[in-house]
Amino acid sequence: MAPLFPRGPWARGPWACGPWARPLAAALVLASLPLFPNRGLSQQATAGPSTTPTLGQAINPSNGAQLALVRRLRERGALYYGAWWCPACFRQKNLFGQEAGNQLPYVECEKTDADRQRCNRVGIKAYPTWVLGDRRVEGVLSLDALGRLLGDPPKRPAP
Repeated sequence: MAPLFPRGPWARGPWACGPWARPLAAALVLASLPLFPNRGLSQQATAGPSTTPTLGQAINPSNGAQLALVRRLRERGALYYGAWWCPACFRQKNLFGQEAGNQLPYVECEKTDADRQRCNRVGIKAYPTWVLGDRRVEGVLSLDALGRLLGDPPKRPAP
């Protein structure tokens, strides 16, 4: 088996590997591990598989208000249209936290031709787009704005 870091007179120059190369490579690999969370563990916290697997994993855990809101959105038939490559769609999911974000009523619009056709048929022109009945709202919505879309009274700031 050839050595991972070859040595010799031909291994000179800016890319030559010295005695520092192996520890540096190991440190870089270990430092990158938290950037790629174990999706299997995060999905154990939800009731089932994620409805938004193409958007990535939200950063923080969900609280009770976030879980209640996503439950109400699903009960009322709201749909959240987005694209796997859309940073705003990930920001929208991240507002819900991990567990609630994995339960969003999400419709992927860009992964396959069938996805694109389905979204074109209902007239989706921007991501993210929320649809509830005959109301359609484009852009990232705060949790309060989504509550108002469901008919909640506006929240008043604390005095």
